[in-house]
Amino acid sequence: MYYIYILTNKSNSVLYIGVTNNLSRRLYEHKNKLIDGFSKKYNTNKIVYFEESSSINDAILREKQLKGWSRKKKIQLIESINPNWIDFGEKEFEE
Repeated sequence: MYYIYILTNKSNSVLYIGVTNNLSRRLYEHKNKLIDGFSKKYNTNKIVYFEESSSINDAILREKQLKGWSRKKKIQLIESINPNWIDFGEKEFEE
């Protein structure tokens, strides 16, 4: 399986969209700031949305589609399944 996901920061002011074949590992990397780049710089480590795909090509196309959307449309997508912006990865990575 492949996953398209949206991360945000503590104040929900920044959105990061990514794709991975191992969501648990990728969230661990984001939460522990193991990868340099946008998500580390803007502290986007709270997963608020994700989708599954059985095809890497479909997952990449969906990621590109979401990245092209307006912020308003991305927020509507997130709130369609997560109206309170709960961090879906919170329990998995509690220390």
